[in-house]
Amino acid sequence: MDYQRGTGHSREDFTAKKGVMTEETLRRLTYVEDEPDIRSITEFALKELGGYELDVCASGPEAIERTPGFNPDLIILDVMMPGMDGIETYKRLRAIPKLAATPIVFMTAKAMKHETDRYRALGAADVIAKPFDPIALPDRVREIWLQARKAAAAS
Repeated sequence: MDYQRGTGHSREDFTAKKGVMTEETLRRLTYVEDEPDIRSITEFALKELGGYELDVCASGPEAIERTPGFNPDLIILDVMMPGMDGIETYKRLRAIPKLAATPIVFMTAKAMKHETDRYRALGAADVIAKPFDPIALPDRVREIWLQARKAAAAS
C-alpha cells in the first residue's frame, strides 16, 4: 500500500504513536454532485490521487437511496442541485440513524462567509469552495475528516 499517496505523510506518521489514526481509517467517501464535469474531476482527484473508495451520486435522491448501504466515512455534498438541493439532502441524510454522525462537507461555489457560516450552523463539518485545486483536494478532505473526528471525540 502506498502510504504517501494523496496524504503527504509517511507510514511512520500514521503508525508511530499510540492513538494516532491509521491511514485506512478514512477510506470510503460518498460524493454527491449533479454537474458531470465537476463530478469527473473530483472523482479523479479523490480516487486516483487520494486512493479513496468512492460512491458517486448525481442527485440528492440517489444519495438518500445509496449512501446508507455504502456506509461512508465522510460525505461530500454539492449545495446547488436541481430538485433536491444539498441542504435538503443533508437534512434527509442526517435523519438516517446510521448516518447521523457521519461528517458531511458542503462543496459549493456559494462560499461567501455568511453562506459558509450558515452551512456550518446546520452542522456541516466544513465547506470546500469551488473552484478547488484537484491536487490538494484529497489532503483537504483528510484534514476536514480529522478535525471532525477530534471534535466528536472532545464532545
